[in-house]
Amino acid sequence: MIKKTLYFGNPAYLSLKNAQMVFSVPDGESPPRTFPIEDLGIVILDNRQITITHGLMERLLDNNCAVITCDSAHMPTGLFLPLDGNTLQSERFRAQIDSSKPLKKQLWQQTVKAKIANQARALNKCVPGCETGNMAAWAAEVRSDDNTNLEGRAAAYYWRNFFPEQTDFRRDRESDGANTLLNYGYAILRAVVARALVGSGLLPTLGIHHHNRYNAYCLADDVMEPYRPFVDVLVKDIVRKHGTPEELTTELKRELLSIPVIDVNISRKKRPLMVAVEITTASLAKCFMGQTKRILYPTLQ
Repeated sequence: MIKKTLYFGNPAYLSLKNAQMVFSVPDGESPPRTFPIEDLGIVILDNRQITITHGLMERLLDNNCAVITCDSAHMPTGLFLPLDGNTLQSERFRAQIDSSKPLKKQLWQQTVKAKIANQARALNKCVPGCETGNMAAWAAEVRSDDNTNLEGRAAAYYWRNFFPEQTDFRRDRESDGANTLLNYGYAILRAVVARALVGSGLLPTLGIHHHNRYNAYCLADDVMEPYRPFVDVLVKDIVRKHGTPEELTTELKRELLSIPVIDVNISRKKRPLMVAVEITTASLAKCFMGQTKRILYPTLQ
């Protein structure tokens, strides 16, 4: 079942009643609304005057719903996930922790190949006439652990060409404009991936490549790489329709909240991105368990 993403940007009181989330506003003028807990996949809290009860938080986490909190700049800053998301969790934790370096290097090789291939397809889709033969060649040349950093070479070329109408565009987490849209979109994608990892009985903290000691979601950052181009294509479409934004409006956020239900092709079938991510993380768990050697990643069309 496709899970819903709910965004709350105004003062609100969120509570639990009869296994449902109850949304009410402080002034009491609008009637309360209810949402079945089992239908929710992501809840985004983007206002300092939102109150959420412990009972609701407990039930959301019990149902593997990711809860995202935003900072004063309205950018996602916190992520709550359940500690116990799979009945085989301890077994899979052990397999993940004990996985060998050669396996991790091979898994990262597959991940980088899939990312570069999807970046090339994103350029073909969004920038007609852009040369992508070099990226296809780089994807084919990726070696174990990407020890020649073809990911970095491909990224430099990709961002230099993805927004040709913006001659000075640089991918920068601290910049505004299209970068703001990308940052917000990637934060949603990261939450989707982290939620799926927990559901597959894996630790989002222990990455196959990323290993920043201050990063609690290294594995999520690894797995989301081939999915980033899907966010890029959505952002490109938003910029085409609305121009380069000066600020992240509610309308723009609403469009970015469609990320979990973007159609993607995986295993020769079209599925919502959230479902595809669950297929990817389940295949990764099988890799750690020694049941397969291949991660299933989507193909951008």
